[in-house]
Amino acid sequence: MLSAFRPGSTLEVLQAFFKLGVSSFGGPVAHIGYFREEFVVRRRWLQDAAFSDLVALCQFLPGPASSQMGFSIGLMRAGYWGALAAWIGFTLPSAVALVLFADSLSTARGPTGAGILHGLKLVAVAVVAQAVWGMARTLCPDLRRAMIAGAAALIVLSSTSTGAQLAAILAGGIAGLWLCRGAAPAGTGIFAVPVSRRAGLASLAIFGALLMGLPPLISAGSPRAVELFGAFYRSGALVFGGGHVVLPLLRNAFVMPGWVSDDVFLAGYGAAQAIPGPLFSFAAYLGAVVEPPLHGLAGALIGLTGIFLPGLLILIAALPFWQVLRTRTDAQAAMRGINAAVVGILGAALYNPVWTSSVARASDVAAALVGFALLTFWHVPPLLVVLMGGLAGIGLRR
Repeated sequence: MLSAFRPGSTLEVLQAFFKLGVSSFGGPVAHIGYFREEFVVRRRWLQDAAFSDLVALCQFLPGPASSQMGFSIGLMRAGYWGALAAWIGFTLPSAVALVLFADSLSTARGPTGAGILHGLKLVAVAVVAQAVWGMARTLCPDLRRAMIAGAAALIVLSSTSTGAQLAAILAGGIAGLWLCRGAAPAGTGIFAVPVSRRAGLASLAIFGALLMGLPPLISAGSPRAVELFGAFYRSGALVFGGGHVVLPLLRNAFVMPGWVSDDVFLAGYGAAQAIPGPLFSFAAYLGAVVEPPLHGLAGALIGLTGIFLPGLLILIAALPFWQVLRTRTDAQAAMRGINAAVVGILGAALYNPVWTSSVARASDVAAALVGFALLTFWHVPPLLVVLMGGLAGIGLRR
């Protein structure tokens, strides 16, 4: 079934996605629900079957699924300029909010500022625990995938190498080919995209050239801007299974070299839960707080470009080939294994650094457990949990 809709304008796409960028709370799964209501039900830019097929593609690929969805819808509606407008409209509000938070954090001093920082770190514990819980139930529903997740966690926890996450992902894919074979999903719809196979292959070549070419370029001695871009790009290229998986990747890239302290890193991650839009906008915060000589607005722009670019490049590469790719049982089996592995990676990150650098006493455990319960069982809005966490942190620091 082909999706049928009239072409639109770039400005129309920008306005639609900016509205979602200031109102879409709740993370990638919630974002997809907002997109369906806005673009399938209300605006009728594409049919439900095509939307479902697009969701399957963006869940399959590495990168931020909701941002890839928005980019695709903008691309289908108004071409490449429409895709760029969709990304800007959806990302800009959260990026601006986090840059402003980074600026306010640098001026916070005294017991109150330290208490808020501590409270946001405890919110990060609750948020990551909720992500592990939800992803484990969805991506590790059987013993085989639970074993893959456990093995991935052991690989990450037993090594201090920055390549441990990549090794765990590759091992998960290989294990998936062996252990996770099943019937390929039936097609749900066919969507028309203005991307040729030649353009898709060119995008794949750029993706691979940057992923493989940046590390030796940086090792040879590059300007700080290139080094910063490379750290964000590598992290964005290896995110499978959900936006929260970017946490351990970014921590290895920024905390381990000493560019950002653990306290500042986790406080920003906690604050990122309070705003609408994509979680990957956390990169704007990191770029803004990274140690000089490059930080502030320039660092934020490099962070946003670097972390989103790989997911968008691989999306453009896959769009012309998706109808064939999604029927391959070996590709689906490998992705089941990779998704199980990322649950283990995120579980390892929940212990170190999130728990070990945030929880020091019984009262901290209690606060983190309350936050987890509010998010997971009572479905309290993340914004409210973040505000409560900040206030709790002030009390716990007294």
